[in-house]
Amino acid sequence: MNYSIAKDLMPAYLQPFALVLLRITGAGILFWILSLFTKNEKVEKEDMKKLLWLTLFGIVINQVFFIWGLSLTKPINSAIIMISNPIMVFVFTLIVLKERITIPKISGLFLAITGAYIILRYRGNFELGSDTMLGDLFTLINSASWAIFVVFSKPLYNKYSTVTVMKWMFLIGSVYILPIGGYDILHTNWAAFDGNAIFATAFVVVATTFLAYLLNIYGLQQLSPNVVSMYIYLQPFLASLFAISLGKDKLDLTKMLAGACIILGLYLVTLKPKIEK
Repeated sequence: MNYSIAKDLMPAYLQPFALVLLRITGAGILFWILSLFTKNEKVEKEDMKKLLWLTLFGIVINQVFFIWGLSLTKPINSAIIMISNPIMVFVFTLIVLKERITIPKISGLFLAITGAYIILRYRGNFELGSDTMLGDLFTLINSASWAIFVVFSKPLYNKYSTVTVMKWMFLIGSVYILPIGGYDILHTNWAAFDGNAIFATAFVVVATTFLAYLLNIYGLQQLSPNVVSMYIYLQPFLASLFAISLGKDKLDLTKMLAGACIILGLYLVTLKPKIEK
C-alpha cells in the first residue's frame, strides 16, 4: 500500500525530503514513547559507534533514496526493483556471515522471485526508460542499502532489544536528516492538507515506518537475514488479495499459481539444513 499512498503525497502536498524527515522524526518519537514501557538498556560505546554508520544505511540512505526514487518513477517500477533486495542479502550473508547456502534456499529464492515478478507484471505497466531511469537507480540504491543494514545489524539485535536499538537509530537518523529535509519542511504548504493527505502522511509514518521497522527488526532477532528479506515477496501477493477483497481485482489461475510459487519459495528458504552426524 505504501508505494501508491506515498506516491500520491508527492509533490502535491510534500516534497520527497520533507516526507522522509516526517517519517524518521515521527517514527523516532513513537519509538522513544514505546521505550518508556520497556526495559531500559544501556548501549555500549563501541555499539553506539556501530549505530552511527548503520543508521546511514538502514534509515537515512534507505529512506531518502526510496522516497526520492519513488517520486521519479512509477510505483510498479519500485515494487519490481525491490525484488533485488533478497538477492543482495543472499550475497552479503554468503560473504559476511558465511551462512550456508543450500539447494532448497536457492530454489526457494528462484520460486519467490518468479511468483512476485508474475504478479507485479500482471498488475502494472512496468516499463524502464529515460523518464524513470534516475528514479529506478535510486530505488536500486535503496534496496542495496537495506540489504547491507539487514546483514551487518544482525549482531546488535542479538544483544539488545528491538526498541532499544530503534530508538537510538531513529534519534541519530533525525539528526542526519534535518539538514536534508529541513528546507522542504519549512516551505511546505500545511494549509493545503486535506483529510486524505493527513491520513496518508500518518499512515506512512505510523504503519510503513514505525510498525514496519519494529516488526522487521523483531523478525531479525528470531530469523536469519535471508529469511527476513524473503518476506518482501509476499507484498505483491498480499496487495493482490487486498485488491480482490475490495472488488478491484479478480482471482484467476495466474495469481493463484504465482501465489503458490511465493509461498512454496518461502517454505523452502525457512527449511533448516540437516545436521550431518
